[in-house]
Amino acid sequence: MRTATTIEASGANWPDLVEFVVEAEKLGLDICWMAEAWGSDAVTPLGFLAARTERMRLGTGIIQLGTRSPVLIAQTAMTLARLSEGRFLLGLGASGPQVIEGLHGVPFARPLARMRETVQIIRAACTGEKVVFEGRHFTIPLPGGEGKPMRLSVPAVTVPIYLATLSPKMLELTGEIADGWLGTSFVPEGADAYFEHLDAGLARSGRDRADLDICQGAEINIVADEAQLDEVLGSRKKELAFSLGGMGSGSTNFYNNAYSRQGWADVAARVRERWQSGDRDGAAALVTDEMVLATTLIGTEDMVRERLRTWRDTGVDTIRLYPAGDTLHARLDNLGRGIDLVHGLDGRSTICHSQGG
Repeated sequence: MRTATTIEASGANWPDLVEFVVEAEKLGLDICWMAEAWGSDAVTPLGFLAARTERMRLGTGIIQLGTRSPVLIAQTAMTLARLSEGRFLLGLGASGPQVIEGLHGVPFARPLARMRETVQIIRAACTGEKVVFEGRHFTIPLPGGEGKPMRLSVPAVTVPIYLATLSPKMLELTGEIADGWLGTSFVPEGADAYFEHLDAGLARSGRDRADLDICQGAEINIVADEAQLDEVLGSRKKELAFSLGGMGSGSTNFYNNAYSRQGWADVAARVRERWQSGDRDGAAALVTDEMVLATTLIGTEDMVRERLRTWRDTGVDTIRLYPAGDTLHARLDNLGRGIDLVHGLDGRSTICHSQGG
């Protein structure tokens, strides 16, 4: 497996964040994704990090549809590909109505068609040819005006495109048109809830699973012994309750839907009901240890090693490690130990990391 992480610049101490990325590359991390939600954008920090790193691949995790035109996304991707000397990965996602409509004032309707057309336009623009497109949502050039077909003046470049998707139709589209899948809320034992749809899309385009980078994420927190688990799990339950109850709008929550499809429909519904009623503590109390442990890499070193093996054997190609820790040193320690465990599964040499030391 390859290793990755996701960071966000919103509210972060920028020097610490840069040091984290630079040190992560030294630890052997393969990919760093930059998040974008309703804070800092994903693009600006990557230009800076491209100059501070040498080997690591850098990606948007993710650029949100509707916040930029498809051609502007292509321009951005081509620029970052050149700045990073070919190390850039373009991650795209539909986001949700709360952000797209509530913050950007852009309709969220028909995200599936918007995603398909956006990817088609990006790929066309990146070839260096004139951009001509007629679809349901985008028509380039705009008809009835003075515009003529144009090509970008940036040299042509191939940019791998990853889609962050959760719903069945979006997963099928990912399998059909993307180079990689940025997944979340992933339970290896329930992976068929995702893979069934990814495989259908892959088959539609004459491909198979080997043609798609399965990139999944999980918090990693390696504890000294099982006695420390209760405190760690309690904190994580609050975060999971927010995902199940507070992410999205009152009627649209893709995270809740994803957990429901993987066997937790009843508890996910009750968590959401409690959260929406304002009972945040009650919502967190409904989240079980099993739910947290199934979707994270929390535990002793032996527990995490076995869990990583399960993720790998299920078909995960790249694992995004979200290292826990209150300090930069603690986060790097958790990340480094996780990278070592992944390398150990593949028989690669490792670097020793002492917990908390």
